[in-house]
Amino acid sequence: MADSIPVPFDVKLMNVTATLVYALFALVLLAAGAWWVLRQPFFPLAGIKVDGEVTHNNAVTLRANVAPQLAGNFFTVDLAKARAAFESVPWVRKAVVRREFPNKLRATLTEHVPVAHWGDEAESRLINGFGEVFDANVAEVDDDLPSLSGPPEQASQVLGMYRVLQPLFAPYELAIDQLKLSSRGSWSVVLDSGAVLELGRGRSEEVAARTQRFLVTVAPVARQYGRTVAAVEGADLRHNEGYALRLRGVTTVTTEPPPPRKK
Repeated sequence: MADSIPVPFDVKLMNVTATLVYALFALVLLAAGAWWVLRQPFFPLAGIKVDGEVTHNNAVTLRANVAPQLAGNFFTVDLAKARAAFESVPWVRKAVVRREFPNKLRATLTEHVPVAHWGDEAESRLINGFGEVFDANVAEVDDDLPSLSGPPEQASQVLGMYRVLQPLFAPYELAIDQLKLSSRGSWSVVLDSGAVLELGRGRSEEVAARTQRFLVTVAPVARQYGRTVAAVEGADLRHNEGYALRLRGVTTVTTEPPPPRKK
């Protein structure tokens, strides 16, 4: 029996290459076919389920607002765009959206929890516990929330200062009604008693130290005039060695005419 003639290397290489090309072509056809099938209206979204911490919205309203912004079917819908659509709804802070086989989307929502008003009274903005400012219907929140204001990019810092200062006033049965950070970095507060305090600039610990010294020393001063800390009308703490103070019902201005000058 005659020996078989060995296949030349270039022929082997050509056969392997042809096999790989055919396999790759088959894979491309298979992927294209699968993509075409997935894009057909065979897998429409049948519904959107909403759960999570939702108190200011309801599932029906959320679905009505979000559904028109969704394009595609169960497999092709863009989950990132769906999440953005949910998070664009007032009060929604965070949304986690996932597919739920066979034909639904499930959105788990977390809403903002307001801790203070933000900005001017004319603005309908609030700030949550993370220091994030958001737009909402302020009529849905309690009227006793404090009002914070300052440069928008420093909202978290303003909230942090409020959390540092408020406990200092609590032992005196006083509360911060307004806290403001000016564009120049100076702090001021309006208390629920109506007192206006200029706290000056500095880090939170520096401002807190000045405020604490004021609260400790102002009570004895007020008692000298038969008043309490609640009688403070205003104070300027921006002085290095003390503070300027105004007490309700106490004045250093006299209405008597000055004595005549001696000739």
